[in-house]
Amino acid sequence: MTWEQYAAAWSALHGGFDPRTASPVVRGWVRLAYRGGSLLGRLRVGPAAVTAFGLLLCAGVPFVPLLAGAVLVLLAGFADALDGAVAVVTGRTTRLGFVYDSVADRLGELAWLAAFWVAGAPGWLAVAGLAVSWLHEYVRARAAAAGMEGLGVVTVGERPTRVSVAVTGLVVGGIAELVHPGWDRTVVVGAVLVWVALGLIGLGQLLVAVRRALID
Repeated sequence: MTWEQYAAAWSALHGGFDPRTASPVVRGWVRLAYRGGSLLGRLRVGPAAVTAFGLLLCAGVPFVPLLAGAVLVLLAGFADALDGAVAVVTGRTTRLGFVYDSVADRLGELAWLAAFWVAGAPGWLAVAGLAVSWLHEYVRARAAAAGMEGLGVVTVGERPTRVSVAVTGLVVGGIAELVHPGWDRTVVVGAVLVWVALGLIGLGQLLVAVRRALID
């Protein structure tokens, strides 16, 4: 499958969002996933195996030092892009696979927030972060079931933002812990607060888009 064919298929699966016209960072990320997915496809690695591997990486995040956790989150984020790429390249995209991937994403985010909780973030704050991100995805899913076309809007609270906040929080928290024990707690609390704030803003953006798409 050529890049042009892959980009068109990827766009159809993501609400018409065309990676060829996206920012250089997004376009480069999708192209990297395309190359990785093509390689795994040739090696006969299935998308479900990649999804499971990414989930296993996430499960280890709360049990390792913060800097190691950041590496696991980054690898899991790439695995999340790769499983879809493998499915597209090999022609194995299924509705059931989409459900499995979505469930794995939410469980992965649960593990990342659990890592922040282990590092000192209040439990209620971690739960709030989880609730906001899950509500964001639930609203979009229900709106799509009600007839909204595409994604509605790309918000500031999307999954790539959560990956970025998790990686940054764990990296900065790990460095802060090395510099002065106890500073890591302040950093992880700040990271979860940013997660919640961006999630709430994104949820607001999405609700406005849903209202515009579905209002009678």
